[in-house]
Amino acid sequence: MMMKKPELATREPAPEEIDLGDLFATLWAGKRTIVAAVTGCFMLSMAYLWLTPPTYEANAMLQIQAGQGTLALPSSVGALVGSESSSTLAELEIIRSRQVLGRAAADLRLDWVAKPMRAPVIGYAMATRDLPWPDWGLLAAYARKGDAITLSYLEVPPEWVDQEMVMVKTSSNGFSITLPDGTEQLGTVGVLLSDKERGIAVQVARLDGDVGRAYSIVHLTELGAISRLSSRLGVSERGRQTGIVTVNLRGQDREDTATQLAAIIRAYAEQNITQSAAEARKALEFLESQIPASEVAVGAAEKALNEYRAAQNSVDLEFETQSLLTETMGIEAELRQLLLREEEIKEKYTPNHPIYRQLLEQRQALQGRLVELQAGITNLPETQREVVNLTRNLELTQASYVELINRAQELRVLSASQIGSVRVVDQAVTMLEQVAPRRLSIMGIALVFGGILGFGIVLLRNWLRRGIDSVTEIERLGLPVFATVNSYSGQVKYTAGRLALIARDDPEDVVVEALRSLRTSLHFGMLDARSKSIVVTSAAPGAGKSFISANLACVAAQAGQKVCLIDADMRRGTLRKYFGLPKKLPGLTDYLSDAVELESVLRGSEISNLSLIVTGAFPPNPSELLMRDRLAELIAELDSRFDLVIFDAPPMLAVTDAAIIGRKAGSVIGVARHLVTPVNELEAVQKTLEAAGVSLKGIVFNGYDPRRAKGGRSGYSYGNRYAYKRSEQGD
Repeated sequence: MMMKKPELATREPAPEEIDLGDLFATLWAGKRTIVAAVTGCFMLSMAYLWLTPPTYEANAMLQIQAGQGTLALPSSVGALVGSESSSTLAELEIIRSRQVLGRAAADLRLDWVAKPMRAPVIGYAMATRDLPWPDWGLLAAYARKGDAITLSYLEVPPEWVDQEMVMVKTSSNGFSITLPDGTEQLGTVGVLLSDKERGIAVQVARLDGDVGRAYSIVHLTELGAISRLSSRLGVSERGRQTGIVTVNLRGQDREDTATQLAAIIRAYAEQNITQSAAEARKALEFLESQIPASEVAVGAAEKALNEYRAAQNSVDLEFETQSLLTETMGIEAELRQLLLREEEIKEKYTPNHPIYRQLLEQRQALQGRLVELQAGITNLPETQREVVNLTRNLELTQASYVELINRAQELRVLSASQIGSVRVVDQAVTMLEQVAPRRLSIMGIALVFGGILGFGIVLLRNWLRRGIDSVTEIERLGLPVFATVNSYSGQVKYTAGRLALIARDDPEDVVVEALRSLRTSLHFGMLDARSKSIVVTSAAPGAGKSFISANLACVAAQAGQKVCLIDADMRRGTLRKYFGLPKKLPGLTDYLSDAVELESVLRGSEISNLSLIVTGAFPPNPSELLMRDRLAELIAELDSRFDLVIFDAPPMLAVTDAAIIGRKAGSVIGVARHLVTPVNELEAVQKTLEAAGVSLKGIVFNGYDPRRAKGGRSGYSYGNRYAYKRSEQGD
């Protein structure tokens, strides 16, 4: 009778939840992958830092001084000229303007780009590191430490602007230059190389480097040079309306960067002085045109006052009237000053600010007093009132005339001077520390990214694998678990040509105890079986079926049973390696093909009560051999001689050999590996055997490690013979 299949209660699958302990265990099992990812990213960041040229920053500080270099005209005529003070924001844009940057680029000849050619990727390292770089092949032309080129003159035709010319050093003072049209010219350092027909002229002042070094020369357009300079320039104001401006410039050469920034500051200051002088001359012309008219206005006001006095026989104002006029004039002057002050503070404060509110209250008080005084003037007799009005008009025109005369004199001095509204507080200086690449930031980002990448690889691999994690998952398929065999972590290791037989070499290990439990379960379960033979198979390579077969046979023999172990994997059988047998021995293949008799293939082993039948030569048609009657004859003969016959069969999803043997043997048991064998593969094995009329009696859960999360899975592939990675528990 066949062994009865236990009835198991099926369980509904529990909803998936995130188990933090399981997640941590998964990551811990993949710690090598995570460490490798972190180390790899960190090494890449170090390589990037080693191969990337540093960027330095030069900075300078300016003060935009309001009131200097501006017109500051009398309030009576300022609006006519439009002499409003330039805001700091406008000055920031002027610093970035093509006028300023173009002058700086022209002063330093930044439209000439001449430099040693650098190798791709490692060019910076080759040009700056004292390492034994090979000086042959393609690398011979690229720059080394100390190579440099300096031009004293460069002229190209318009059609060759922005096109590269390659210069190669041919001797200690000689060079050749390849022009954009493909022609080559020879020249000497310090001597002008000129070709009038092509419109090109080049003079090299300095050429450092070994013979064979290559150099790149490009004549940029003016806009191109300005654009390159502008892309590295930064301008900002410190605070709001402070007039303090910080200008910075970035570059890969510390000295050149400071020199270029100094040129920009110098060009801006010169532009500012020129602009201030031009504004002063413009204002002076306007004032000089207004002075005659103002002088005429003073004379007319004085004449009108004198004529009225003569007509009314009135010479002097009364004391009270004079006081009233003086106070009115004073208040009007104060109101004008308050208006000017309000224009200044409204850019700094809101109307609710105490300073602004105090000014408004003061102005309101003065306006109230002025209304009272004007009312007093209105109540004067007509003669006195008219004299007051004429006197006020005369004093106003006289004050305006005097102010015009004084301001015209100031503008004459300003237009002839070299004073602008810009003061250089700090000269251009390059900082000692590089600003890019930021070493600590890049290394920190690399470590974080490496950790994320490692976590992602481990979790993605775990998600894609979906290996069995617990006995419960197997039992949900209605399959009993005969034994759970822990992952072996003892001292016995695989050696070349011989696999470790744990039951023989380390009999006290917990793995062997689990195999003894399996032996006991099979012994009692097969009492009523039709045959004493069992077939051990798996879904795919790597589950450990050969490991289970060999060690189960060993523990059964140690218990006194007569055991025959048969390597039925006639494609990649490896059982002989557990016992140190040579490869070319007659075996199952020879018996099934009628080449030899049973006695010729049945051989003993170093373990008492354990006999072996190896595969023999790998045949081209193993499935056809197994379908012969010789297999049934073999099982019947072995049943009469042995207490237990174990067939180590190939994986079920690879070939059909296990199903063929299972139809003639007593029982079929499967081996599933912890975190490696997917549930769907185990289910496919069950259905395949049922379709062949064979029942899968149970499962051995192999390689179980409660400390591990779901680790990686070794890949496998099939050709004419399947292949898989062998290990102590993975065959």
